[in-house]
Amino acid sequence: MKFGKVQNTVLDEGIHPILPIVTSVKTLSVRVNQNTFKADAASRDLQKITTELAINWHIDPARVNKVFQQVGDEEQIINGIITPSVSEILKAATSKKTAEEIITRRTELKDEIDRNLKMRIAAYGIIVDDVSLVNFSFSPEFSKAIEAKQIAEQEAKQAEFDVQKATQEAQADVNRAKGQAEAQRLQRLTLTPDLLQKQAIEKWDGHFPTVMGGNGTLPLININPSSLKEETTKAQ
Repeated sequence: MKFGKVQNTVLDEGIHPILPIVTSVKTLSVRVNQNTFKADAASRDLQKITTELAINWHIDPARVNKVFQQVGDEEQIINGIITPSVSEILKAATSKKTAEEIITRRTELKDEIDRNLKMRIAAYGIIVDDVSLVNFSFSPEFSKAIEAKQIAEQEAKQAEFDVQKATQEAQADVNRAKGQAEAQRLQRLTLTPDLLQKQAIEKWDGHFPTVMGGNGTLPLININPSSLKEETTKAQ
């Protein structure tokens, strides 16, 4: 600055010769700063929202003289430019979405705020590097309503699952019953007298059934008439 007046010359890092008394230097940091802002807004369905945003920003090194001339130092930049811009842009963005959309479409909201904030304060020689939505909070009544809705949705999904499970189990029982009926039908078709006799022989334990007689217990012998006839023929 020359006699307190901001000059067009911007001094970079390093050593620069100046005229004492006539020339003075005001130093501003062009490093990235991070500041957190809290702002209240309302959604499209008139739900109150308290938002906390973290913003990374820095002064354009080529326009430091204009920034200082038009706005001031870092504190004046935050209070006079960034804070009101954040509040206005946040309110404009949230008013387009319902509270549920703000929760479910958070990335979309963040991108909109980031884009609009960069455009708004770029005219002042301030560059926004990134915007982060740190936190959203709603009224206690709305938070309870959201929780109740989520519980109802989970219960509905569980009920649907139970119905599907019962239907599948009932269909499985029907399929098993059909299979058993078909097996019994096929078994009836394949049963013959010879097969029954063969199964009886395979299950016989080697003991004849007994009956009570006058002199005690006598074995009950089943005589096949055809075999008896064959033995009689051989005897003749």
